[in-house]
Amino acid sequence: MSQYYVGIDIGTYSSKGVLVKAGSGEIIAEHSIEHSLEIPQPSWAEHDADRVWWAEFCQISQTLLTVSNVKAEQIKCIGVSGLGACILPIDASGRPLRKAILYGIDTRAQAEIDELERRFGTEEIFRISGMKLSSQSVGPKILWIKNHEPYVFRDTRYFLTSQAYLVYRLTGKITLDFFTMGDYAPMCDIHNNSWHRDTTEYITPLEKLPIPSWSCDIAGEVTPEASKLTGLVAGTSVIVGTTDAGAETISTGANRPGDLMIMFGSSFFLVMLTERLMPSEKFWATAWLDASAFALQGGTSTCGSLTRWFRDQFAPLEIAAQNEGGESAYASLARLLQDSPPGARGLITLPYFEGERTPIYDPKARGVFFGLTLSHTRADIYRSILEGIAFGIRHIIDTMIEQGVRPERIIAAGGGTKNRGWMQIVADITNIDLLVLEKESSAAYGDAFMAGVGMGDYKSLSENQKWVRDVSVVRPNLGNHQEYISYYGVFRQLYENTKDMMHQLNRVQRGKETSR
Repeated sequence: MSQYYVGIDIGTYSSKGVLVKAGSGEIIAEHSIEHSLEIPQPSWAEHDADRVWWAEFCQISQTLLTVSNVKAEQIKCIGVSGLGACILPIDASGRPLRKAILYGIDTRAQAEIDELERRFGTEEIFRISGMKLSSQSVGPKILWIKNHEPYVFRDTRYFLTSQAYLVYRLTGKITLDFFTMGDYAPMCDIHNNSWHRDTTEYITPLEKLPIPSWSCDIAGEVTPEASKLTGLVAGTSVIVGTTDAGAETISTGANRPGDLMIMFGSSFFLVMLTERLMPSEKFWATAWLDASAFALQGGTSTCGSLTRWFRDQFAPLEIAAQNEGGESAYASLARLLQDSPPGARGLITLPYFEGERTPIYDPKARGVFFGLTLSHTRADIYRSILEGIAFGIRHIIDTMIEQGVRPERIIAAGGGTKNRGWMQIVADITNIDLLVLEKESSAAYGDAFMAGVGMGDYKSLSENQKWVRDVSVVRPNLGNHQEYISYYGVFRQLYENTKDMMHQLNRVQRGKETSR
């Protein structure tokens, strides 16, 4: 009887699962569910862990089994991933004590970053964690809970991230993978893959944190209670898992130092595999999913979330057509690129609508449309948004090269790769070939492969290319690249020339909110 793996990923705006045949990597069934991001106030981003993460995991698991006609007994192992790194406090009974605080798009903990830097010093934090503190760092967010919600902090038994909560609901085990642990600055001693006692105990008692392990390690087995809710058989193995970026990287075939995976999701994220640990004040240096490499990570605060904003605000006709059974609104909007030339007729977008992560680390940055005239069209604005994100990608790659890390292969992944016009823009602006999978990869697919590694069906993660097929290459247009060079220069200057006003506007806005 054939055997299968299940991979399920919980993302910022959607969850996806795949049921994959062991050995061949053939996807037998897949299912996805959209959900919303909660923004209770500016700079906050949250999810309801039970209503979104766990409920959608259960629904996807049941659906995969139903539509595939695969018996639950044939599922060999479960792989999970989730948006990261989030923080969710649970009590001794495993009940969430508040909604989960999300990754770098939630920028509420700036005061706690300042507090930690005063307490330990930026140089010492960098020495311990291999990165500077930012909105991506988990430590300041735990400290925010301690400072602002002491009753929650008091009752917290464990602080978990997204995939760790799923593993807990499935198996009853408390887990964390080394790759995700790297985001727990300043608590993570990146040089030893351990908790740093002084910085950790200033924030939280050590016993509130999981004991970390490798992503493909078996965390435990599906419990009878979880079996009833998911349709999975009690006793089915579950791996530790990882964040969506790590799983997505595996799904693309990236598997050796020099590989750079760019994930076009709700935010833009990249993972560069390196031979050695590369501490950086501009990026996030972490362990990898196994001991074969290290990772240098970076990301922006917006990507697909910005195209989603444009769709929701400026594409009512396309949305209506989609709702009536027509093509997706995103596919319709992609054709707007034909109506605007490279450079969007002199319109430049700073895509910092939710602040910015790497390499500028500025949660107070704001979005800008620069150069608007009465001659500009909706198509120009749309193209300018895609170009602005691509300019941000080039900024990141340029900064990596300046720090001595040059990619040998660039692999594009995520939902944004469906828009091949956008991929051409990225290639033109960066002047680098992009490898794009013809069939969209997914973190869930990477989860399924890691489940196979966890069961010993594959010797290591380096065998992931056995599951990757039909890769196309998007090559840069030299003429377009030359056109973009001057615009990129303006893009880089625009933030530097406006950041003081952005910060002033932030203070004004916060003052108005405080006075309400």
